[in-house]
Amino acid sequence: MTDSVELEEWEFIGRRGGDPVRLVPGEVIFAVPAVKARAEEANKELRFDFVDDGAVLKMLRQRHRDEEAMFGAGFKWGVPLAIIGFGAAVYWGGVAQYWESSSARSGYLAAAAIVVVSLLALFVRSAVKHWGDPVRQNLRARARKYRELAHMARSGGADIPAHYPHYGPYPFAANFHPDAENAETTDDEGRP
Repeated sequence: MTDSVELEEWEFIGRRGGDPVRLVPGEVIFAVPAVKARAEEANKELRFDFVDDGAVLKMLRQRHRDEEAMFGAGFKWGVPLAIIGFGAAVYWGGVAQYWESSSARSGYLAAAAIVVVSLLALFVRSAVKHWGDPVRQNLRARARKYRELAHMARSGGADIPAHYPHYGPYPFAANFHPDAENAETTDDEGRP
């Protein structure tokens, strides 16, 4: 499943870098009548069978890979941007602003601006690629709905761990796109 963790048949990683979590069977979640009715509506709305444990497990595992890919992309461009941007600002504050030649200061500012803006553009491009992908958004929309169903079941008395399935509520970038529904989610290395 992942490079660092061997998962048992019904386990998935609940958060990036987290411990494996065992899937709560659908019979536990959908034992609450209101949740079962809401799941049937969600099945039609998101074209996904929330009652099928195998499909839910696959979706949660894909959601973990999606989260890893987003983190990796943000780390790849965000860390250099932060370090270089901070370094440029500190160097300006401590050294460059005291240079006698205004052309040297202007040259430094231009070079620093080009580097920081280039890294910022790469960071934004990477973020848009991951957040804007309709296939990934479908995956997040389904994971968000599953999370809502699980929380609803826990509120209805079902024996479900707190924060299960341990993914966030996805306030954005989780819109459902029916035209992209059947495509497979892949990361940059071609893994689903």
